[in-house]
Amino acid sequence: MKLSEVKSQLNQLETIAFQLPNGDLVPNHFHVTEVGKITKNFIDCGGVLRKEKVINFQLWNADDYDHRLHPEKLMDIITLSEKILNLKDLEIEVEYQAETISKFGLDFNGKNFVLTTKQTACLAEDSCGIIPKKAKVKIATTNCCDPNSNCC
Repeated sequence: MKLSEVKSQLNQLETIAFQLPNGDLVPNHFHVTEVGKITKNFIDCGGVLRKEKVINFQLWNADDYDHRLHPEKLMDIITLSEKILNLKDLEIEVEYQAETISKFGLDFNGKNFVLTTKQTACLAEDSCGIIPKKAKVKIATTNCCDPNSNCC
């Protein structure tokens, strides 16, 4: 989900909720403690120089049970971040504390922002000799030339 999509959804919401991949909701007294721009420069295992840019939201739970972040407050934080950090319309990555800091993608299900799982991957499969998995094709089990099939 890109920043423009988050802003569009925030403009239509009365409350904000983030849903974890397992369906649980992040406690409603969470804080967005950071909005940042992350640039990652790296070389993949095939020696190709790569560069990724994302916008990072960090969610944090405190013992402040009376706190509730409202959509307009998050919009204010985003607006300030856009101005100071010169944010572009990039994909959002969300950090949230699990057993360790976990990174998630972001989606919206019509009601809640949904934290989506991210996976590691080899970016240079051809250089590493990894054979891409072929898509499985389902073969029809009926005979298309059956007299009742209307195909002949």
